[in-house]
Amino acid sequence: MADTRSPKETIRAHALELGFDTVGFAPARATGVSRAGLSLYLSEGRHGDMDWMATTAHRRADPRAMWPGARSAVVVGLNYGPEVDPLAVLQRLDRGAISAYAQTGRDYHDVVKKKLRQLARWMAETYACEVKLFVDTAPIMEKPLAQQAGMGWQGKHSNLVSRSHGSWLFLGEVLTSLDLPPDQPEPDHCGSCQKCLDICPTDAFPAPYQLDARRCIAYLTIEHQGHIPREFREAIGNRVFGCDDCLAVCPWNKFAETARDVQMQARAELNAPALAELAALDDAAFRKLFAGSPVKRLGRDRLIRNVLIAMGNSGLTYLLPNIEAHLTDHHPVVRAAAVWALGQLAPQSAVSGLAAIHRPSETDTDVLAEWGLACEATLGQSFSEDRH
Repeated sequence: MADTRSPKETIRAHALELGFDTVGFAPARATGVSRAGLSLYLSEGRHGDMDWMATTAHRRADPRAMWPGARSAVVVGLNYGPEVDPLAVLQRLDRGAISAYAQTGRDYHDVVKKKLRQLARWMAETYACEVKLFVDTAPIMEKPLAQQAGMGWQGKHSNLVSRSHGSWLFLGEVLTSLDLPPDQPEPDHCGSCQKCLDICPTDAFPAPYQLDARRCIAYLTIEHQGHIPREFREAIGNRVFGCDDCLAVCPWNKFAETARDVQMQARAELNAPALAELAALDDAAFRKLFAGSPVKRLGRDRLIRNVLIAMGNSGLTYLLPNIEAHLTDHHPVVRAAAVWALGQLAPQSAVSGLAAIHRPSETDTDVLAEWGLACEATLGQSFSEDRH
């Protein structure tokens, strides 16, 4: 029997058969709102170190700037709903909090891209059309497209929220030369709720629907290349890769379900790993543990930087030997974090003694500055204790 469904519905059905959890259709063009939002974000410098956002802005603003022949966008979503509440691990200060998306069995880029390739190839063969596919790393504004495709709306935290999947959707797109009828855009359902804004530990939202990445823990622990600014270190808590707070607190997650694709389910060893075990990773062990995970792209040095910040926030003095071991690390970003963590946990006599050993041979100005501040802080604490 001949298939009497429209190309749009046939494509939707095939995408769902490939394992995607939701599919929508939108015109392959940017909206005025998304253009204005990107312009404000970049003009205010809120992208921080992410220079690639500015250099690709002319293409990012409109899908047709990358491909003038694009007529429609097929937007797909893959659910990665976690089994465990991401906020629960924040109370376990001896453990590292890894963002839910990075605990999965496979890097979502690879999983989504494989399915998208199958969908795009099938579309090209079935409808003799041109196609181009994108997953996150390409300069395309995915969340506005997903909202235009009726898959959800950009909440006050600027992330996509779905009525069916809450906060937990990976997105991908197939741009095509086919002229497909668009779905109705999803209206905003946030109402007066601002839980996502209130929970942010670093006040990273200048206003509802606006994010300053420079204050965002996800940015600081993943994208930021250098030393984490001192003003944010305590707020980072035990988060060693990313932050799910604004996502996890959203009331719409009550409708979310655990990821059904086994590749999107959490690996046990990445669910709240012990800080002491993470701190002991050399480069080979780091690569082995995080093989196939987005964490691998971070690199061992920046992960250890984050782990040391978490140790400094833990209040657990039994971690001091793990911290001291990194005072001679090969990378200054690690040594600086180790000095800060030492100053948070160790008594004044220990900080002074270790400073006497390590400062004379230290050549990095940032690490030397950390030693100076650590010694000043502990001396000040000692003076205050003496007065009482």
